[in-house]
Amino acid sequence: MQSYREHIIQELPLISSYFRQKVERFLGENGLRLEELDVYCAIENQAGEIIAGAGLSSDIIKCIAVAAEARSEGLVVPLVSHLISLAASRGLHELKLYTKPENQAIFESLGFHVLATAPKAILMENGRGLEKYCEYLRTFRREGRCGVVVMNANPFTLGHLYLLQQAATQVDALYVIPVKEEGQRFPYAERKAMIQAAVERPTAEQNYFSGRCPKNQFSSANATPTRIVVLEGSAYQISAATFPTYFLKDLSDAADTHIRLDLDLYTRHIAPALNASVRFVGSEPIDALTNHYNTVMKEVLPAVVEVPRMETPDQVGGDVMPGSDRASKAISASAVRQALDEGRFSEAAALCPETTHPYLLAVLAERALRRELDLPGKPGLVCPESNGAHADMNYSTMLRGIAAIRPFFPKMAMAASADELRQLGIEAEKAMMAATGGVNTHRGAIFCLGLALNAWTQCAYSEELMPSATGKIAEGIYAKSQSDKNLPPRGAMAMALSGYKQLFEDWLPYYEKEGELKTLLRIMSTLDDTCVVKRVGYDRAQQVKQEAKEIAGQAGNDVSVMPDLIGHLCERYAAEGISPGGAADMLALTIFIHSIIS
Repeated sequence: MQSYREHIIQELPLISSYFRQKVERFLGENGLRLEELDVYCAIENQAGEIIAGAGLSSDIIKCIAVAAEARSEGLVVPLVSHLISLAASRGLHELKLYTKPENQAIFESLGFHVLATAPKAILMENGRGLEKYCEYLRTFRREGRCGVVVMNANPFTLGHLYLLQQAATQVDALYVIPVKEEGQRFPYAERKAMIQAAVERPTAEQNYFSGRCPKNQFSSANATPTRIVVLEGSAYQISAATFPTYFLKDLSDAADTHIRLDLDLYTRHIAPALNASVRFVGSEPIDALTNHYNTVMKEVLPAVVEVPRMETPDQVGGDVMPGSDRASKAISASAVRQALDEGRFSEAAALCPETTHPYLLAVLAERALRRELDLPGKPGLVCPESNGAHADMNYSTMLRGIAAIRPFFPKMAMAASADELRQLGIEAEKAMMAATGGVNTHRGAIFCLGLALNAWTQCAYSEELMPSATGKIAEGIYAKSQSDKNLPPRGAMAMALSGYKQLFEDWLPYYEKEGELKTLLRIMSTLDDTCVVKRVGYDRAQQVKQEAKEIAGQAGNDVSVMPDLIGHLCERYAAEGISPGGAADMLALTIFIHSIIS
């Protein structure tokens, strides 16, 4: 290999365990550790050893290191210049980077300027990103005593609502900044929408917003209601740029450095732009990293008000507070997420304001689709191990379909009319087709889950009223879509008009006793699946029903024999092109409805 003095820069594929371990060793020798990166670039010596390297994660340059024997060679400049060019080719022209304080002059020569400092690191930027964000913040600036709450709200709970309520009584203006980082259970747009909806909705539970609060909620009887503004989040507060270890829940020296960088940036830039003199936080009895953040915040910032965590009776749910001798639990977003993981809507909903509920339902709808997709041993259907009877789709295609329709689920739950729901279904289908390259992965699921989401909201979470609510909404959609065709309802529409009677009376109780795979067979044995009929005709479809019934009967209560019994069916259906897609949709719907009523 040529001398490193000629600046041969290589991109090392971190997906390879060999190169990943090589980079980890190099960084470890230089007092750093490998973080998640899109690419890592390195310069090696003639022996193939890394003597300089730097990585890029989206718009952040990190993991910059130079071996001791090469620190006089000026290798940082060509490395970082290479990453700047690489980022520009990806459309990223404003970059941030971490480095040690002693390297400040080097990066200033490359056009970077300091955003925040901590004893062991500085955060720099080469564009006007922070300046532009502060210009945006100043448009909301208000005189008087102003406060800030930065919250993740993943999702927004009654605890978050309580924090805002308590903060609102102590300031003239309260600014709420949602954490903008993606990759969480609820995407940023949904988390911001949840906060905004809770702030704007004038209910008895939330009447301290929008000027409808009781007089005693404020410092004086004639006080003007606090102005609460939900701002856009940014990369400048609790993000991969300022505080990456927050999302790893890593309580370490690195985390302490990130905390101090995050708070220094807030003190220097965010707070002055908003004229904010006080920061509000909720107490954190559970998460050690967040608790440490609060502790350092009280050391660094001039005014921090810590609001005790709202608690809820033990039978409702939440997280047990360590050391508590009271029969109560702290309301937490993690408890909500756990309840959703386990398919318990009522428990999750009890910890959240009503404005959050559509987003909880969306997660459960996605969960139902994923559980159906991930179920192995399904005859003719796509699963992680097989494409079933499909030549045009696989597991990855199905995942893209789910991801494409997921953003429409909260809107479907909140749709005010059958026509609005129908239009959302059309838009979801277009998004699905665009994501899958024109492959229909979830048209049936869009229809049935959209109906169920909306019906559950319209019937005020009543299991008894849900079938009739579903049928009524389906009537509105049917009347609109068939107004000029005068065709009798068939297939999926006919089932919807019945309020999914068969599901509630048969499949749902069967699912509760027998689980997912046997329920799929039960559905296959009782459903006139139009997907099967279209592929192999009515007579063969009737045989499919009988075959599913026989296998379920042969298995009895011994689920261990299911793989052997169903294996031959899977092979035969794949060869014949038989795919019971309608049954798959109904299984997903059964799983979803079970999660919201149980």
